[in-house]
Amino acid sequence: MSAASAARKRGKPASGAGAAAGAGKRRRKADSAGDRGKTKGGGKMNEEISSDSESESLAPKRTEEEEEEELEETVQEKKLRLAKLYLEQLRQQEEEKAEAREFEEDQVAGRLKEDVLEQRGRLQKSVAKEIQAPAPTDIRVLRGHQLSITCLVITPDDLAIFSAAKDCTIIKWSVESGRKLHVIPRAKKGAEGQPPGHSSHILCMAISSDGKYLVRLGWPWGQWEVWVCGMCLWPSSLSPQASGDCSKLILIWEAQSCRHLYTFTGHRDAVSGLAFRRGTHQLYSTSHDRSVKVWNVEENSYVETLFGHQDAVAALDALSRECCVTAGGRDGTVRVWKIPEESQLVFYGHQGSIDCIHLINEEHMVSGADDGSVALWGLSKKRPLALQREAHGVQGEPGLEQPFWVSSVAALLNTDLVATGSHNSCVRLWQCGEGFRRLDPLCDIPLMGFINSLKFSSAGDFLVAGVGQEHRLGRWWRIKEARNSVCIIPLRRVPGPPVAGS
Repeated sequence: MSAASAARKRGKPASGAGAAAGAGKRRRKADSAGDRGKTKGGGKMNEEISSDSESESLAPKRTEEEEEEELEETVQEKKLRLAKLYLEQLRQQEEEKAEAREFEEDQVAGRLKEDVLEQRGRLQKSVAKEIQAPAPTDIRVLRGHQLSITCLVITPDDLAIFSAAKDCTIIKWSVESGRKLHVIPRAKKGAEGQPPGHSSHILCMAISSDGKYLVRLGWPWGQWEVWVCGMCLWPSSLSPQASGDCSKLILIWEAQSCRHLYTFTGHRDAVSGLAFRRGTHQLYSTSHDRSVKVWNVEENSYVETLFGHQDAVAALDALSRECCVTAGGRDGTVRVWKIPEESQLVFYGHQGSIDCIHLINEEHMVSGADDGSVALWGLSKKRPLALQREAHGVQGEPGLEQPFWVSSVAALLNTDLVATGSHNSCVRLWQCGEGFRRLDPLCDIPLMGFINSLKFSSAGDFLVAGVGQEHRLGRWWRIKEARNSVCIIPLRRVPGPPVAGS
């Protein structure tokens, strides 16, 4: 047996063949190593070039891992996770409730502060600077009276207006449509069997804060007989209404049907002014007999009488406190009557007859006189806090100028907005300064004729003016170009600039 065959039997290659085989194996190993190097090099190059594709390929792997983790989540771990989510939702809800509660508390605190200031008579909301003068075409004119309008009132819900005139009629108007809702016609003197009514000029009216009572009064002025009446507007169908005439009576009527209900007697001269205490049915009346009387309309009873004025009282007003203010006409005084104490405060400042007065809040008021002045008053001072002379200018030839009489005043309750009227062809709006120590003109609203009565709506979105060809108290002048009418003046507000830090 040869050596080669013996070697093949033992599993060993022959020397020549074995060398060739070993060289082939080494080449294959080197080639495989080179291939692996190239693959590694190529992999690094691919990794550097296509990093985005790698991230895209890794993203689903992470999602799969998360899904696997979720699948591997135990029941206890799931309960713990859901409990944490529930607690987080509760925390967010409580935070939202706390924010809402804090906001509501701020609102309540602001409202309580306003109520306290209002009760103390110190509330002064700033609205005058936001008022924009209306265009003449925006003013609505309601015509129905034959003679000069002398007085008017607005119902507390701002839906209706009652106006009275020298033609002895009373008209109820719809604010929205401007139509007549009811007319109380003139009554003939001495006629029997006719419905009760007014046979002389009506001067002024008042309405209770709940809309139950409307009061109109009347009295003789010189050769002219002027009446004042009172009407009660009940929420039910039996709404009574009260009226007073030159026979020294105050009559109560039912508002819907104008049926006469009952009568108040007691004044020794013609009645010249009426006002209700807000929130009650307590009625204050004043007369040319220089007295102030207190009545309880709901109980149909007389309460008491107060004296103090030295001349016929021209006007009266009241708010929530158990007191009223009066304009003393020619005695030149403004008086505050404290009903429980049966006492009075006397104020001086005008140089002429004080013909109109209106409360701004419980502590401040505005008045007008025939010397052309408008005064702002505070209960803590016996002289005017602010006095604007010649508030509506002057009239007459050079050297003989006379101021335009201030025939009516009105104030938007608890604000700094005041309106005055005369016969200089305009209604003038004023802004009260801080503390009511200044009176600045805002704008003029053109209206031809005597502005005999002015009233702001409760919301302050319109002003009503009673316009006539003659002054409400006499016939000293006559403006033929004027129209006897009720004018509804819209008051649009322009929001002021935001306050820093708000």
